Order: sequence, then C-alpha cells, then structure tokens
Amino acid sequence: METGSLERKNRELTAILEVSRVLTASFDLEENLTAVMRTLSSLLEMQRGCVVLMDPVSGEFRIVAAHGLTKEEILRGKYKLGEGIVGRVIESGSTMFIPNIGEEPKFLNKTGSRPDKDGISFLCVPVRFKGEVLGAITADRIYSANHGDVDDDIRVLKIVSSLIAQFVKLWGNYRKVEQEKQSLQSELRQRYSLPNLIGESEKFQSVLKAAMKVAGTDTTVLLLGESGTGKELVARTIHYQSPRAKGPFVAVNCAALPDNLLEVELFGSEKGAFTGATQRRTGRFEIAAGGTLFLDEIGELPLVLQAKLLRVLEEKSFERLGSSKPIKADVRIIAATNRNLQDEINKGSFRHDLYWRLNVVSIVLPPLRERKKDIPLLADFYLAKFNRAHGKRVRFRSAVMEDFLGYSWPGNVRELANTIERLVIMAEKDVLDKEDLPYNLLSEESAPKGQFPTEDDTTLGAEVQNLERQRIIKALKENNFIQQRTAAALGITPRQLGYRLKKYGIEPASIR
Repeated sequence: METGSLERKNRELTAILEVSRVLTASFDLEENLTAVMRTLSSLLEMQRGCVVLMDPVSGEFRIVAAHGLTKEEILRGKYKLGEGIVGRVIESGSTMFIPNIGEEPKFLNKTGSRPDKDGISFLCVPVRFKGEVLGAITADRIYSANHGDVDDDIRVLKIVSSLIAQFVKLWGNYRKVEQEKQSLQSELRQRYSLPNLIGESEKFQSVLKAAMKVAGTDTTVLLLGESGTGKELVARTIHYQSPRAKGPFVAVNCAALPDNLLEVELFGSEKGAFTGATQRRTGRFEIAAGGTLFLDEIGELPLVLQAKLLRVLEEKSFERLGSSKPIKADVRIIAATNRNLQDEINKGSFRHDLYWRLNVVSIVLPPLRERKKDIPLLADFYLAKFNRAHGKRVRFRSAVMEDFLGYSWPGNVRELANTIERLVIMAEKDVLDKEDLPYNLLSEESAPKGQFPTEDDTTLGAEVQNLERQRIIKALKENNFIQQRTAAALGITPRQLGYRLKKYGIEPASIR
C-alpha cells in the first residue's frame, strides 16, 4: 500500500474513533454533533459539514449542528421532504454525490454559505436507524489528486451516519425519560406542596409555617403527633419543597421489621455477612443518597440501632453489615413518632443523646379533635377525591357534618379519610344522612376517646369491638407484653396494634 493511501486510512480510522468518543461523552445533542463535524473537517479535510434532523415542532428538517457555517447560515438551513438535494436524500434514503454544485440546478444553497459554487463537490448521506431515516449528514469537498477518492469519503460518512443515528435514538430515549422524570417530580411537588396541606385552624397553620421554614434547609426534623395526623405527608412535603427534591424520598417504618432485619434494611449488608447473605444488599441510607430518609416510628428503634444511627448523624458515614469500609451518608433525616420520647428516655428505652441529635427542629402535628375547624375542609376534600376515584356523586346532609364535628377521631385524618371512602363506596344513594354513618360516629357518647364498648352494649359493632379488645389483652399476656410479638401473633403490624391499644384504652402496665 502506498504511503499516501496508508496515511489516508489512518486518518479515517482516527476520525471514526474520535467520532465514537465524542458521541459517548454526553447527551448534549448539538454540542456532540458539532464536535463530530469539526472532527471530520480536521481529519478528513472537509470544508463544510452539517447534520440535518427533523424538528419535532414544525415537522421540517433543519440543521442542528454544522462546521464552517455561521449561526445565521445554520438558521436558514431548513428543508421539506423532497426539497433540494438534502430533502431528496431524506425522502429516498439513498446517498447522493454532486461532483460540482455549480452545475446542479437542484442544489438550492439554502444556507447561502457558498457564494461561489463552482468546483465544490457535495456529499449527502442519510442518517438511518433500522430502516427509519432520521435525517442526513452532508459534506463539501474540493477534490484533487491529493485529496483522496469520493468512494472513501462516502464510506466514512456512512459509518459516521450510522454512529450518529444510534446516538440520536439514545438521545431521544434519554430526553423522553428526563421529561417523564421532570413531569413526575412536578406532579409530586404539586401533590406535596404546602398549599395542598389542608387546614385553616391556628394550630395547623403553625405546622405549615414551621414546615415552610425548614423546607429550604438541610436540617434534621422530628415530627411528633398521634397516629394518623399526617406525619409522613408533612415529611414528603418538606422533601419536595427542599433543595433535595430531585433526590429520592425513602421511608422506613422502624416498627414494621424485627431488629436483625431492620439493621440490614437501614445500612445494607455484604455478601457472606450472615447466614443466608448470598449477595450484597443496598441499605436505605445508600438508596436515599442525595435525598431524604424518613424514619417513621423512631421511638420503636432498638437501643443497639439507636447507637448506630447516632454515629451516622455525628460522622455522616456508616458501614454495611459485614464491612469496615465507610460510606458517606449524604441524606437528610426526618424522623417521626407518636410516642413521648422524654418518657421513653426516662424509662431507658431511648437514648438521650440521640433525642437531641434528632430534635434539631421539632414539629408537633395536632390531633384532629384539636383542629375541628379543619374537619369540614378535610371532609369536602376527601369526598371530592373519592367521588372521582369511584365514579360517584355522593353528598352529605348537614346532620352528617354535625356528627363529624362531634366525634373525637382517635384515628385522626387517616380515620376520617377511611370513613369517607367507605361511605362513598357503600353508598346506595347520592345524599347520605345520619343513619348511613357507622355507629361510633352517631354521637360522641357512643364512642368517647380512650373508652371501649362494655358488656351492656347490644349493637353488633360494640360486641365485635369488645371481643377484639379481649383478644388483644389475651395476646399481650401470652407474649409477655412484647408488642412486636403480640402484633405478629394477631396478624397485624405493631403500628396497628398501637392504634388499637389507644382506641380501647388498654394500658399494658395496668393489666400485667
């Protein structure tokens, strides 16, 4: 092989390798394609080059990247299907070579970049992906004995066009995923935005004010309040209004898992760390990197894990179970509990130092019985929501709202939402009255907070609740008053057990 021919082949290989490198550098369409044309010009001595792709808005094909053209000339480069040489190549899917554009009347020179067209050759190759023509790649050349053969240039351009086609398809999929991601994030921000936290009462407005203040910071937050008051909703709202909104929101219920599984769930484990650990497991701290970790029922966290959590908060790092390699904990912690942590500290079941680490900013969510002004607003919101969800048009008479206001709602907002959804689902008419309500809502006297049905109650609901209360007491005694084991024996979660203990006024200490 002659020296000149060998040098040409080396330049072609170098150009193709450089194009491959450029196209995998990022997902910036115009920047990458402009770099491709610059590479072809530099290594293969092409005077001008363009990549033409369809504009999804206008449906026309336009120049998206070029070398050797001004911005004004690029903006003029728009083609309809079949228009000019470029339009014909895209329409037919066939390569075209014009030896001298000065002698070709179908060459339109729409960009105006060639005032003197004589002596310039023009190559146009379709950008095709699995039979679909996405656009075209063009190049200007002036051929002489030292500038190679047109067949070599077409071969190189076909390889480059194939690489561009793959990149354009990948870029399209990437952009689609990014748009869907942004759409979902926008939807989540709206869903968990501060205005969507419903309540006009003074106590709830103070919650909103506190949430608004901490949302823009990265500080640890402790949410306090009874079960069902909306602690997770507030936690999500703080996250999606914070600088970490683009990161993940990861929730862990500390009462839902046994102690040994909870440690793995939080911190992860290495392969072989314990019997049955056949592969590495990523913990919630790693999954939540760059975002927020919500630790619900933090008062249920065992003392051993409290010490580990304290270390994470202090050192901003942790190790997987079975490893000594530290991993950076780039997470914001929001914790929540329905327990009185000061009482737990006095009992010795919660660490005093951890409490102060978590309690940088505390927000107390009031129970629904202390924000009765908000009950009509919440009832209207959930009624509209469940009517939409179930295709109903249910309305409440004013007497129903009177009973809503007179009831203490031990399950708080969650109980209100569940009650309204059940009423909508079971409704056989559009307007509901007092007789359609469950028995415990008919009057405060029928189910006062902290009490439970007695043997004198004759309604079926009262008998069922009394039976449930007796069954819970029996299970507590059989399981040495360990609530986690009691919940497992009853087939419910520890959180559900805690709710029932409160509902029926069961104090384990008084029945031991």
